[in-house]
Amino acid sequence: MNRKVMITCALTGAGDTVGRSEHVPVTPEQIAESGIAAARAGATIIHIHVRDPQTGVGSRDVALYREVVERVRASDVDVIINTTAGMGGDLVLDPHDPTTFLEGTDLVSGVDRLPHVEELLPDICTLDCGSLNFGEGSLVYVSTPDMLREGAKKIQELGVRCEMEIFDTGHLWFAKTLVEEGLIDAPAMYQLCMGIPYGAPAN
Repeated sequence: MNRKVMITCALTGAGDTVGRSEHVPVTPEQIAESGIAAARAGATIIHIHVRDPQTGVGSRDVALYREVVERVRASDVDVIINTTAGMGGDLVLDPHDPTTFLEGTDLVSGVDRLPHVEELLPDICTLDCGSLNFGEGSLVYVSTPDMLREGAKKIQELGVRCEMEIFDTGHLWFAKTLVEEGLIDAPAMYQLCMGIPYGAPAN
């Protein structure tokens, strides 16, 4: 029996995808156009990150999110808008002096990762359900239980559907805890983000 499938298109991601391909959209106009094209090609959901148009580096700038979302909403496509709320968790440590934070650190509270969500009220936003060593080097993604509870409560208050991002097995444990505590409505929405070093492997 065939099952109905919903396709999500992640338009840029958070990492250095720009350095890997010249085809990754960078400006708000490019990101919006990619989302519109994905919807026309059959995507049900578009997952939106934004980038500094000058550098291509991931950004939390509300104005950039606003332009992308407004362009998509003004288009003729019917697509579910899913914005990231994971930016603001990057902690880059000096391996020889871990009390020193290095360039690339962008660390704010769980609630302070949500101003674009509060303004734009997308259909869905993400909640990265735990901390992890992110790739090689000295980058730690920070998402503590207290941060997550505060973020989940705010997302619920805004009436935005929460997609809980699961990078490792313990993240699923905590995501289920958020549901049990009534901070996320059931039935919950989970995204299994496998194969990203160094969370759970894809196999």
